[in-house]
Formats: sequence, structure tokens, C-alpha cells
Amino acid sequence: MHSFAEATTKFALELYCQLRETEDNIFCSPISIMTALAMLDLGAKGNTKQQIEKVLQFNGTTKKTTEKSTDCHDEQSENVHHQFQKLMTQLNKTNDAYDLKSANGIYGAKDFPFLQEFLEDIKEFYQANVESLDFVHAAEESQKKINSWVESQTNGKIKDLFPHGSLSSDTIMVLVNAVYFKGQWDHKFDEKQTVEENFWLNKSTSNPVQMMKQRRKFNVNFVEDVQAKIVELPYKGKELSMFILLPDEIDGLKKLEDKLTADKLIEWTSPQNMHVVELDLSLPRFKVEEKYDLPAPLEHMGMVDAFIPQKADFSGISGSQGLVVSNILHKSFIEVNEEGTEAAGATGVEVSVTSISIPEVVTCDHPFLFYINYKKNNSILFLGRLSSP
Repeated sequence: MHSFAEATTKFALELYCQLRETEDNIFCSPISIMTALAMLDLGAKGNTKQQIEKVLQFNGTTKKTTEKSTDCHDEQSENVHHQFQKLMTQLNKTNDAYDLKSANGIYGAKDFPFLQEFLEDIKEFYQANVESLDFVHAAEESQKKINSWVESQTNGKIKDLFPHGSLSSDTIMVLVNAVYFKGQWDHKFDEKQTVEENFWLNKSTSNPVQMMKQRRKFNVNFVEDVQAKIVELPYKGKELSMFILLPDEIDGLKKLEDKLTADKLIEWTSPQNMHVVELDLSLPRFKVEEKYDLPAPLEHMGMVDAFIPQKADFSGISGSQGLVVSNILHKSFIEVNEEGTEAAGATGVEVSVTSISIPEVVTCDHPFLFYINYKKNNSILFLGRLSSP
């Protein structure tokens, strides 16, 4: 039986595998993408539903009998949506230590016959704001309205999720999830110690960066198997942490990526494998903003039928046939500085050891992976690769 944490980790790394072919920085919010897909799953049936749940890694989240009875499948799906309901509640709890929220919106075409059960479920499980828009006569205004909602939910960090002309009179429904996080480091970096240093893109090319510095005890794991170090930087409140996976060698990232699996990541970062070590840590200030069209990566991961008019089955959304996913867009933003981290992600689905006296030196001056982990359920909120600050 898989846990929700395992499912989110597996999804995050499978998606990363699809995105890593680029040479560039990578940054996304796996939990935002998963939430949008899970909302879509509520209205999917048959093979379309099974494929979405396979991609979401939820085909193993509940014990199933060997015969594929529909009751069992419905029970499994229900379990999945209850887990997301719990996650939404956790993410949106107010607290003084950090700012974290996840918001869902569903925008339906005016007069489109949505099934009442779908609308009730999406409100119950996803706390979704449901609104009717006139895509036929006012597609541009509808697009602006949705973009404005996303921008407000991410404190102005995600602008224009849906670009000009992306919604049309054929649009029936738009599902949107937005995740926003702003947290201070549990121990801030002293700005006076930040200096300009080189960040090596490869063995022969470097860029100047503002390198933040701190000497302190951190949770660390030295992973000999992939010749890399893992450092945990907790945020104030200690409910969230950034984990940095830094290869020992300047060009060691590919080896780390090739060997990285969900099981290994969970093992490497488990409390029994992380040790408190005094470090001289150097970390660049950085800001990354990325945008992805997700149909191709999701098709490679196994979600195929949802995009094919003859095969897509979204009869749980409406009794009428012919609904198909026309696009899935994801936009994300992160800024890391001496104070802490600000990050946001939005996804739109359009349906059409003991302490050592001499500090270890960990200098993040070449490409590394990083992710922000929500400790309450051990899920990956944000995941990225810094190739070039």
C-alpha cells in the first residue's frame, strides 16, 4: 500500500524525468499539478480515469482485490480525493511562522450542463471556487478573469497563466490550482557575509552570483552511491524544509539524476540517514520562473486518452459526450535570498552524524537539485534544478 507521500514523490520525480532533457533551470510545483489532475479525475471514467490515476501514482494507494471491480475502483478514487481534501485543509491552515496556501478554481461555460454530483464533489474535496463564464461571447474577458484570480492567489507572482488567445468559444471548462509559499529560514543568512563568487555551469564556464554564507549545524547526508551531499535547510516553524542535493563534482548532476528514484530519495532523506553536522554552507541567491505545457510530458507518463476526442471519457463531468482536455499549463516562481524563500505555482487544465569540530564545507557553486518539503505529510510542494542562477 502506497502512502500519499510516496505517490507525490513518485509523481514529482517522474515529471522531473520528462522535464530534465532541457539544459536549463527547472522549477515546478508537483502538488499543484497533481491537484489539478485529481480534480479532473473526479469527472473521468473508464480507461481515461485509470490512466490519470496511474500517472498520479494512485493505482496503489489503497489495497485492491485482484479482480478489477468497479466498486473497488470507485472506493480507491474516493480514498484519493479524501487525501486531497485533508491536504487542502492542512495547506490552508493559518499560522504565524510562514505563509502557505493552495486554492482551486473551476470555471464552466455558461449554460453547460454540469452534473450536480461533480460540482458538489469538487467543492467538498477541493474547496473549489465554482464560477460560470461566457467563453463563447467573451473568451478574452474570461481569460483575464481567470488570470487575475491566479495572480491574486499567488500574491502577484504568477501572472498570465493563460496567454492571449488560449481560451476560445470551444472551451467548456477550466480547472485551476494555485499554490503559494513564503517562509523565512529558521536561521537567516547574514547579508553582510554575502559576497560575489563564481557559479560553475560546467567545468569551463562560470557566472558571477551573490553567494550567501552561514556556519551552523544542519541535517546532512553524504551519499557515496551517487557522490553527492544532501543538506536540509528548515524554515521557521520547522514544518517545511528545503532539501539541496549537491553533486560532489561540477559535472556530477547527470549521474545523480540518472540514479534518483522516489524510493532512494525517501531513504536518503529519512531522519535515520540524516546526521547533524556543522557546515560552512554557501548558497547562491537565485530567482527562477518557468512555464510548461504539460500534455506531452503527461502523455509520456501514461495519460493519453484524456487528450484524444474519440477516447476521452469525462462523462462524470457532464452527461454529454465529446469532452476532451485541450491543454494543461503550469507556471511557477521561486526566489531564494538571505531571509528565506518565496515560491508559487499554478496549474490550469483546460478541458477542451554527531557534530564534528571542524566544519564541513558545502559550497553550492555548480548545478544542483532542490525541493521544498511539507513535513506534515512528507509531500514535495516545489521541485527544481538550478543549472544557471
